[in-house]
Amino acid sequence: MNNSELTARMQQTWAAGDFNRVALGITEASQALVSAVNVRPGERVLDVACGSGNAALTAAHRHAEVVGLDYVPALIERARKRAEAEGAAVDFRVGDAQALPFDDHAFDVVLSVFGVIFAPDQERAMAELLRVTRPGGRIALATWMPEGMGGETFRAMSRHVPPPPGARPVVRWGSEAGLEEIAGGAVTFQLTPRTFYQYYRSVDHMLDTFFQYFGPAVRAREAVGEAGYPALRRDLAEVFTRLNRATDGTAQVASDYLQVIATKR
Repeated sequence: MNNSELTARMQQTWAAGDFNRVALGITEASQALVSAVNVRPGERVLDVACGSGNAALTAAHRHAEVVGLDYVPALIERARKRAEAEGAAVDFRVGDAQALPFDDHAFDVVLSVFGVIFAPDQERAMAELLRVTRPGGRIALATWMPEGMGGETFRAMSRHVPPPPGARPVVRWGSEAGLEEIAGGAVTFQLTPRTFYQYYRSVDHMLDTFFQYFGPAVRAREAVGEAGYPALRRDLAEVFTRLNRATDGTAQVASDYLQVIATKR
């Protein structure tokens, strides 16, 4: 499967369901990243694969000049509505992380929270992040690691629905070796493992939410059909239950990730 086909398939996956319903539960990672990279008033900031706008809105509330870009039109529309409701001035646009529609060196800060890692051509996406960042500017990413919530969730689903031919694992962005390969040595990263928690009324509530609203889970359920759904749900339940830190019947699921920050030379 070539890159155009992979990109179209990935776009359709993230358009399934309503990712905003899941994204609101991971806002903490966006807030932590914006703080870690120290977004300041007046800086020009790009949020790549912005989804419904968590990181872009967080940066805008610091009075930065923010652009958010995602290839799912429905998510961009949701982000615009959120910005309007919050009184935040963000320029949200539809576009592809692998071909950013911006000039070289256009931004002081480039962010992506569990977003650009899903670009099929990982090297090309990283090259685009670097291209649009000015010399001395900062690139800040939140990435899923091979171990922990993200890696385990995608491995559980891939046992039932293998990734398409040619797809690279998203957790490649979640290790030092993988990042060095993707960036080709063009930049040195500061890596900080972090954890946030996803809260639901129960593990079953989390599963119901994912299978209704989280695009990859929605597509996985469609692919296995009703006959295969119980086994798929059981494997995902095992991950969520093992990572659940709540003891009162609710869900407080530990979500380990890697915070990645670099300054462009």
